[in-house]
Amino acid sequence: MNRNPVSRPAAPSLPLWLAHAFRTQRGPVPWSAVTRGALAAGPLLLAGVLGGRIADGVLAAIAAMLAGINDRPGSRRASVRRLGAPALAGALGLLVGSYAGQQLAALPLTLLLTVLGLAAGGISAVGPVASAAGTQLLVTAAIGAGMPAAESGWQRALAFLAGAGWLLVLRLVLPSPGSLAGDFRFDGEREAVADVYDAVAALLDAVGGATATARRAALTAALDHAQDALAGPRLRRPAGSAAERRLHTQYAAALPLAEAATALAWAGEPLSARAAEGPRRLAAAVRGNTGTGPLPAPSRSVPALRALDDALLRAAEAFDRAEEGDRRLFARRAGTTGGGAGSGDDRLRVRRGGPRGDGAEGDDRRLFARRRGPKDVVRVALGAGGREYGLRVALCFGASAAIAQALHHARWYGQHQHWYWLPATAVFLVKPDLGPLASRVLCRAAGTVLGALVFAGLAALLPRPEGLIVLVAVCGALIPVATRNFAALTAVVTVLVLALVMAGGEPQASVSRIGETLLACAIVLIVGHLPMPGERGGGVRARLAAAGSAAHAYLVHVLSESGDRAERWALRREAYRTLAEARAAIALAAAELPALARHTEGTDDVAAVLERLVDTTTACAVHLDDTGRLTPRHTRQLEELLDALDRSQEWAGLPAAA
Repeated sequence: MNRNPVSRPAAPSLPLWLAHAFRTQRGPVPWSAVTRGALAAGPLLLAGVLGGRIADGVLAAIAAMLAGINDRPGSRRASVRRLGAPALAGALGLLVGSYAGQQLAALPLTLLLTVLGLAAGGISAVGPVASAAGTQLLVTAAIGAGMPAAESGWQRALAFLAGAGWLLVLRLVLPSPGSLAGDFRFDGEREAVADVYDAVAALLDAVGGATATARRAALTAALDHAQDALAGPRLRRPAGSAAERRLHTQYAAALPLAEAATALAWAGEPLSARAAEGPRRLAAAVRGNTGTGPLPAPSRSVPALRALDDALLRAAEAFDRAEEGDRRLFARRAGTTGGGAGSGDDRLRVRRGGPRGDGAEGDDRRLFARRRGPKDVVRVALGAGGREYGLRVALCFGASAAIAQALHHARWYGQHQHWYWLPATAVFLVKPDLGPLASRVLCRAAGTVLGALVFAGLAALLPRPEGLIVLVAVCGALIPVATRNFAALTAVVTVLVLALVMAGGEPQASVSRIGETLLACAIVLIVGHLPMPGERGGGVRARLAAAGSAAHAYLVHVLSESGDRAERWALRREAYRTLAEARAAIALAAAELPALARHTEGTDDVAAVLERLVDTTTACAVHLDDTGRLTPRHTRQLEELLDALDRSQEWAGLPAAA
């Protein structure tokens, strides 16, 4: 008698918008950021209490909290822009909100805040830093207008800048776990560059397997992170120290390796484990700030493998030249000579048969800075994505400010003088970079309820103000960990802000904060489903259009057979980077409720074709370097992909590339 196994029905999968609410980023605890968080908001509040300026201490602590939300892993130099730009925008918003709240009646104040929301929403479409700046501009404008104070607007703005500046000073001064090797100022850059070599090795291991596409995307993310880490603001245009020049050289040496690995992934023929050993040893050399030692030579049977071997040779030379340059500099400073040091490099170059240069200088700014000037920023802010997002932010912010003022005048708040919570909550809820709309609403509501209930229990037990100061310090330390999930972040921020408000002399307000949060959720949900002028999904389409233009520019440059490799690598970086941004926007739009997700149907197919086109262009570039001509497979693939791109763009309602 045959017994057929009983098939169990598959467990029903959660909708994307609901699954996103439970998604949590994984990784080691960022102890450096936790330490900075503990030393920021709590001590600032303590200083305000001890100095008899509690209001200034509360504002400084709020600024440190907002800066802590933006305190992400990366280089110290990049943190200046990532923390500093939003802080300046926040001070401006506090200044405008304070004076407007004092001078304007309810109606003109609401109109001003609506216009401010329109501008901040458009600017937020430019990128992550601009989005954080737009968020702080609106949140602090709501605080300035909805939290009356005896201090003048400029005094409040200075207190805010002092709080954010304190966290930035901690970020620049305190060492991190990776700062033991080499110059501690560049530990973030060093780790980012090492991650690039590790990502190259991981891609080489995955060639010919099912994970090759994901590994190539991980390589793009690593290159993006390293580019941002090295392209931060500096006082002088060229690299100012030997350690910085060494990192620039090491990053530039990784670009041809990434190009060759991408070409090998395109070919799809599995490689031996030996091929990935060289990049891994280079990654270890970057992390340890040491020499490379002997590198295993991969096979040179096909053009892409020859390109990989040549890139490894040039990387080894670049590492050794940088190390020798450091030794010479030290010798000169010590009053000695570095005689004969160059012969080793010459012997290596002659023995291995590789050219010394490849047309790209280690400090070529084209390899580090993105090509976006003021005109490009304005074009993005005023484009379809910026207009759509700006209108939605303006409606949410203006409507929530109007309702908050109406409830305030109707004494719905009781004896409270503050009405900032509703519009400030709406600002966070309307931000698409925090997740799909329904997921944001769910996380915000759950996090606020949890945080308010936790604070209500703690407020009944803690002594004042000592217990509140300790609570603020603990919450500041938890923020870097809580940023991995929006609900967790909301809960921690709710406890922190309620503690600050009570430390400032206001009564316990947990119940009213829950009611205002739920009202803000309803406002943002309604506005999010309202029809808007123009075509919906403008942000996704704008990013896809940018990716298409970058891919086209890269293809034209490669087919022109230009010898400027630095230009080629810069164009390839921009093509992959804009594609990654488009992919992220598409994934976010697909996780919306069906009524919103349908507006971006088909865009994922366009992005997939663009990725294959850029991969094929990279393979063509490597093959042209080796043989000077393309194979029939390359030309056939290009023609098929260009035709497929035209069809998918037409189906998705996108304009064809130029």
